[in-house]
Amino acid sequence: MAKVLVVYHSMSGNTRQMAEAIAEGARSVSGTEVDVKAGLEATIEDLLECAGVALGSPDYFSDMAGGMKDFFDRTYYPAQDKVTGKPCVIFGSAGGPPTVVIESLRKMAETFKLQEAAEPVGASGTPTEDVLEECQELGRKLAEATQS
Repeated sequence: MAKVLVVYHSMSGNTRQMAEAIAEGARSVSGTEVDVKAGLEATIEDLLECAGVALGSPDYFSDMAGGMKDFFDRTYYPAQDKVTGKPCVIFGSAGGPPTVVIESLRKMAETFKLQEAAEPVGASGTPTEDVLEECQELGRKLAEATQS
């Protein structure tokens, strides 16, 4: 059974809704187990044990949230050369266009040498039903990437 890890930060609930939709999409793929954790709670063991990871954050001051930065700071050195090529997907929310937070997360994924399995999904404000459907599809694509 392939494990998908969804790591996110959310204060307003917008990014959490997206994380839950990604988890739902990943669970729709047979043989996939999903673990959803806030960035402050996720551990190096979670990252090393998963077959694929979804990374999500709101835009705070034109960067990712501190909870996600904390996750990356704690896991970077222990994960070096142990997660290279692992499939990942990225999602983000913002008061305006989510492009800045998505690029911030993308740079971190590149630093960890993760491999993007699909194009990121972003929400401006509260995620619409269309955005949540895109998130479900993102989760499905991630789960499928862990099966191959």
